[in-house]
Amino acid sequence: MTLTVGVIVNPTAGKGKGRKSAQELADLLHRKGIDAALLVAGSAEEALAMAKKAVADGVDAIVAAGGDGTINLAVQAVVGTDTPLAVIPAGTGNDNARMLGLPLDDLDACVDVIAGNTVRSIDLGHVTCADGSQRWFLGVLSSGFDSNVNERANRMSWPKGESRYFIGIVAELGTFTPVPYEVDIDGEHLRGPGMLVAVGNGTSYGGGMRICEGARPDDGELTLTWLHEVGKVEFLRVFPSVYKGTHVNHKSVSQHTGRRITLSAPDQVAYADGERIGPLPAEIEVHPGALRVIVPRDSDLGTAKP
Repeated sequence: MTLTVGVIVNPTAGKGKGRKSAQELADLLHRKGIDAALLVAGSAEEALAMAKKAVADGVDAIVAAGGDGTINLAVQAVVGTDTPLAVIPAGTGNDNARMLGLPLDDLDACVDVIAGNTVRSIDLGHVTCADGSQRWFLGVLSSGFDSNVNERANRMSWPKGESRYFIGIVAELGTFTPVPYEVDIDGEHLRGPGMLVAVGNGTSYGGGMRICEGARPDDGELTLTWLHEVGKVEFLRVFPSVYKGTHVNHKSVSQHTGRRITLSAPDQVAYADGERIGPLPAEIEVHPGALRVIVPRDSDLGTAKP
């Protein structure tokens, strides 16, 4: 039976890689016997509307061709339906594609995964922020230092690209002070100062930073990682270990698991899958099996190595 798919293409993902690969992707899909319609939109709102219409029209899958932001948008279109999500990694970080065990930088192999149509049900996180904004997320929700860096970088008009974030990190280190957090995890109340708190349905963000080491998107739980107050020199010393996930062994890092989490801190903003959600406090909950996703036959979710 021929698969029919709607493909969300982010033409700006991966420094233009999404636009460059769009037609190549369409040709490959057709050669594999997949009937594909490219959904190239001028805005996120338009892309979401097009994807929801494709789901309503009965496509066999929605394909997100882009980075974590494009995947997150596609999740909003398919959650709560029987339509599975497939992914073509074409972003800069590709953290969620890595978590799903997808081949990176191999378009042909990714199309083979879609043609294979191996579908698994995995969990999703859902967040509601203080201003009423809501979002489903697949990977990691963050707050604290890294979210402040994102806020700072997003206000910059120059430079463009990744350089903004490196400049944002340096600038934020000069002014950042530990945040007074209050956290409720399934009724257990915790409080104290911290550099950051991240809540993971998946493991990594930021292009391979394994902040929520040990998190799996199929265990029915969320993993909270709390970096407690440390000096800036120690923060810089520990930071590189996040790429291996060994930061969780540091005395100033604690991890917790739960199904319902309330995260509160003054003047802080939550980001999820790299997208700005809204101000804390945030109510975060896991929804087991809420997403159907096409993965490689041998994918062992959450265990992909950097």
